[in-house]
Amino acid sequence: MSKIVCFGEIMMRLNPPGNLRYVQATAFEASYAGGEANVAVSLANYGIQASYVTKVPKHELGQCAVNSLRRFGVDTAHILRGDDRLGIYFVEKGASQRASKVIYDRAGSAVALASPEEYDWDAILEGASWFHFTGITPALSENAAKACLDAVQTAKKRCVMVSCDLNYRNKLWSREQAQKVMSTLMPYVDVCISNEEDAYDVFGIKAAETDVHKGELSRDGYISVARQLSERFGFSKVAITLRGSLSASDNTWSGLLYANNMAFFAPEYRIHIVDRVGGGDSFAGGLLYALMEGYDGQIAVNFAVAASCLKHSIEQDFNLVSKSEVRALMAGNASGRVQR
Repeated sequence: MSKIVCFGEIMMRLNPPGNLRYVQATAFEASYAGGEANVAVSLANYGIQASYVTKVPKHELGQCAVNSLRRFGVDTAHILRGDDRLGIYFVEKGASQRASKVIYDRAGSAVALASPEEYDWDAILEGASWFHFTGITPALSENAAKACLDAVQTAKKRCVMVSCDLNYRNKLWSREQAQKVMSTLMPYVDVCISNEEDAYDVFGIKAAETDVHKGELSRDGYISVARQLSERFGFSKVAITLRGSLSASDNTWSGLLYANNMAFFAPEYRIHIVDRVGGGDSFAGGLLYALMEGYDGQIAVNFAVAASCLKHSIEQDFNLVSKSEVRALMAGNASGRVQR
């Protein structure tokens, strides 16, 4: 069985019920998530052996985060324990023309403070065929960035495939910092996952004739972005999500996989959003599953887009759909009729 190791920060997510605003909330719903954790849960759900690496506090909230991964079959054996802080983020879900808002409260978290020497990457990557991280993790601290570099260098020595979702977060670091650090990591990456905004924010690569805020997407522009990323860093594959924001409640959703100078586009879905946080991670999880299973380019991106389309109908960050549900949507079963 294929084994993937995912490295990042898992946090507590707090959100007002439904579409209430922060100022209306008298209670917050708690769950646990993080970019790489979301990917690990997707892969475990599809039957891939997924291991998650992070550092959490020794106290009960740290254990709650670990339990949330174990619940869905993710291996937590290499999670470190120590320090006092579990990162938190707050989500106010938007609706119609009101955008969703995220507030981070994660400075000084256990994983951000962890020394790079605490991770034994040779032991962690033993038996692994794939390693995954996102651009969020090296943005947490210099220590986290160094740990990422150690991890990808060890992965390359062990002939382990490496994937990265650029995931630029301007609340964590500047564009200049992101470009400097991510440029040192990208030479070790085989599969790069991005969207148009991330490619521009991190590397200054912009899709022509595209305005995501107006729902205007240019296929040629996205192919150009993928080609430029591949040529600059030598990626074997580049995947880009194509989101047209009609409103906070309704988007168009598709994706591109670029490999061997060929571009594969998935069908476009019009989605009504229940919860969009984790949507990109569900695309990454679906794509990595398809690639690890040996799917060809077209089927791989079709699976990734269908999986992430379904995620937008699910509360909280984890994508809790089955392979059969994804395949049914790929086959055209998009009616949403009750199954009895």
